[in-house]
Amino acid sequence: MSKRGSEGSLTRRRFLATTGGAAVAAAASSLPAPAVHAQVHELRFLNAEPAVDSVRALRVAAAQYERERRVKITIDTVPVGDAYTRMVSAIRGGKPYDIGTLIFVAHVLSLANEGQLTPITDLVNKYKWGKRILFPINGQHYWYMYDYNLCWLYYRKDLYDQLKLEPAKTWEQFLENSRKTMTSGANPRFGMTTPIGSNDATNWMSLGYLWASGVGLFDDKWNLTFDSPESRQKTAKFLDFFGELYKTMPPGLSQITFGNVLAHFGSEQAAHAPYAGRLIEYLEQRAPTLADKYGMMPYPDDAGVKSAVNHGYDGWVVGKTPLAEEAVRFMEWFGDAHYINFLHSAPLHFQPPRLDIYEDARWRAHPLIEKHAGAVKEMQRYLDDPNIVIRSIDTEGPAPDMRPAKIFESWILPEMLQSKVLKGTPSEQCVADAAERMKKLVA
Repeated sequence: MSKRGSEGSLTRRRFLATTGGAAVAAAASSLPAPAVHAQVHELRFLNAEPAVDSVRALRVAAAQYERERRVKITIDTVPVGDAYTRMVSAIRGGKPYDIGTLIFVAHVLSLANEGQLTPITDLVNKYKWGKRILFPINGQHYWYMYDYNLCWLYYRKDLYDQLKLEPAKTWEQFLENSRKTMTSGANPRFGMTTPIGSNDATNWMSLGYLWASGVGLFDDKWNLTFDSPESRQKTAKFLDFFGELYKTMPPGLSQITFGNVLAHFGSEQAAHAPYAGRLIEYLEQRAPTLADKYGMMPYPDDAGVKSAVNHGYDGWVVGKTPLAEEAVRFMEWFGDAHYINFLHSAPLHFQPPRLDIYEDARWRAHPLIEKHAGAVKEMQRYLDDPNIVIRSIDTEGPAPDMRPAKIFESWILPEMLQSKVLKGTPSEQCVADAAERMKKLVA
């Protein structure tokens, strides 16, 4: 599932490793110009949502478009972590995809900078979008974002009712709630579960508390603000809190990733867990007795002033191919005729970035969206509430750039957590070590 949990494939963002440790732009610069397609109109669409319902939605749309427009659309599906490398291989092989799925801003940046993508600015500007979801490059839009993958915190609402607990507004309150929901015995229930390994899951699930407290990586001039005295102090305080929270968690968290978190919450091993809307779908399918016993909340800050959700996103791009104009026409048609059907293939996980969708009766008609209307309202609140911060390592800075991507790929912040909870390193030293690694990496 990549950031949704696709284990065993190339990880969601291992773009540095796939180019021998260099920036993606260096690899893309040697790519040949796209080959000219045959006269027969046949769009090639690279899909990276391999779930059966998602593939079906795209194939139904493709069949209708062919019937109406006499343009065939071939859909190739790959695991989400393989999408970028497949796109690059197709370009190198002289048969680039006309439409493709990309899930990392650095991938879009590298291909756009090398002239391998077609701007879709007019199409994007047709709609009103949620906050912090468009990533323009040199004033142009290359990405049609089809969903948010925001990460927030889930809690066992039934336990909160029994114990008379309230959703946490501060770190201390969240820590106390985690302690109070623990049980002992042969099958203990832990207060919290979250990854701490050197992986995508930790970057996505375990750092929202930092964003809530105002810690960032770069300012608008690309100065490394993580190294400022204020950020160092806040991060050290976060590590003190996380060290205590870790005592409420199950063992083996350096080895877990996305699917394990779902299993911990769904099997009642943990009273709190981070995830996106997929956790609700997981409960409906695997643990239906819990499907009406969860609550949702953003990551709290230390003082009870701000809160945050960790950013996540997915989108489609149009390649720089002879059929780019037709590909844009298909995207425009799809956005009106079939986009909602595609969203319904993961109705609670594919959170719409287009704000018009929330008011569309066709989208709201899905049974799970109707059943979990409270959760949907909470998801929408994360986009509307100015006190809720949306950020992530890879989206740091004033514009798409390789520097935050390198920090993401180097696992600096996950390994800062490991130093604290596994090695017992003092918090201030953990922060100093992380800041020094960042400075060397982006110098």
